[in-house]
Amino acid sequence: MSENSCPENILDKSSTFIKEMEETILNPKEIDEKEELKVGVDLGTCNIVITVLDKNNKPVAGEVYPASVVKDGIVVEYLKAVNIVRELKGRLEKTLNRSLDYAATAIPPGISKGNIKIIQNVVEAADFNVTNVIDEPTAASDVLHIKDGAVVDIGGGTTGISILKDGEVVYTADEPTGGHHLSLVVAGSLQMEYEDAEKFKVDSKNYNTVFPLVRPVVEKMANIILQHIKGYDVTTIYLVGGTCCLKDIEKVVEKYTNIKTIKPYNPLLVTPIGIAMNDVK
Repeated sequence: MSENSCPENILDKSSTFIKEMEETILNPKEIDEKEELKVGVDLGTCNIVITVLDKNNKPVAGEVYPASVVKDGIVVEYLKAVNIVRELKGRLEKTLNRSLDYAATAIPPGISKGNIKIIQNVVEAADFNVTNVIDEPTAASDVLHIKDGAVVDIGGGTTGISILKDGEVVYTADEPTGGHHLSLVVAGSLQMEYEDAEKFKVDSKNYNTVFPLVRPVVEKMANIILQHIKGYDVTTIYLVGGTCCLKDIEKVVEKYTNIKTIKPYNPLLVTPIGIAMNDVK
C-alpha cells in the first residue's frame, strides 16, 4: 500500500512536521550564518504567518500575528498588511541575526489576477524579493504529502476547495463562509460583542457551549464541500486552515459527506509551511 493510500500514515508524518514548526515558533533554532533559508509569507484572513525553513525543509523559526487585513482573499488594508509583514520580518531577522531577502507567498483559489498582484505587492513592499506565488492548496498538499483528494482550507472568511489528481490541481472553488460566520453565530446566540465572541469561540473551556451553536454552520460548510466534489472520485478530504482548529470539525464533515476526513495537527500552520517549501530561488 502506498503512503498516499493510507491517510493515517500521512497524518502522522505531517503532524510531526507541523509540531516541529510550532516548536520553532516558540524556540527558534540556532543556524550558521551561511545557512540557506527558505521563507514563506501567508496573508490569511485572521492571521499573517511567516515561516522559515532550512534548505532541507527543516523548521527554523516563524511568526504568527493576528490580523484582519485580508477579506475573502482580497487585501483590504494594504498599508497595515505591509507594516505587519515588515515588522515580522524584522523580528525574525533579529532572532536569526541575518537578513531575510527572499520569500514565497500564496493565493487562495479563485481570486482575480489583480488581487494576485496585490498580494505579491504587499510582500515586496515589506522588503522581500518574491521568488514564487503558489496556490494555497498546492502548498498544503506538499506538507501533507498527498497527490489525490480534496484539500479544504477553511479560513476566517472563506472555504477554499481544491481537488488534486496525480499531484495536479484539477478543480478549485472558493465560497464565502468561514470562521467569521462561526463567530457571528456565537455573538448572536450569546448576545456578546463580535470581538468577545472571537475569543470565547477559541477557548477550549467553552467547547461544550460553542460546538452545538456552530455545528449547523459547519454542516453548511460540509454541504458546500460535497456539492463541489460531486463528479470527482474523491475518497479523502483534508482539512487545513485556522478554523479547522475547532475540535471535532472533521467528525462533522466526515459524517455529513460520508467521506474519510483527515485533519492534521494544528491545521493553521499547514499552508504557511508549504509556502516556505516552495521558496525556490
